[in-house]
Amino acid sequence: MGRDEHNKGSNASGSLPQTPKNQKIAARDMKEETAREFAELRKSAVSSKKRKS
Repeated sequence: MGRDEHNKGSNASGSLPQTPKNQKIAARDMKEETAREFAELRKSAVSSKKRKS
């Protein structure tokens, strides 16, 4: 039994994309941003329920 000589994809196909340093944010800042986004979603969901009633 021989080895499969067929290459599947390129060498970089298994690696994850890298984020540039100037676009990275600290973990605590990310948690704050996520909390703000969830608060906005909850606020919009409550206001849309009031409109339907």
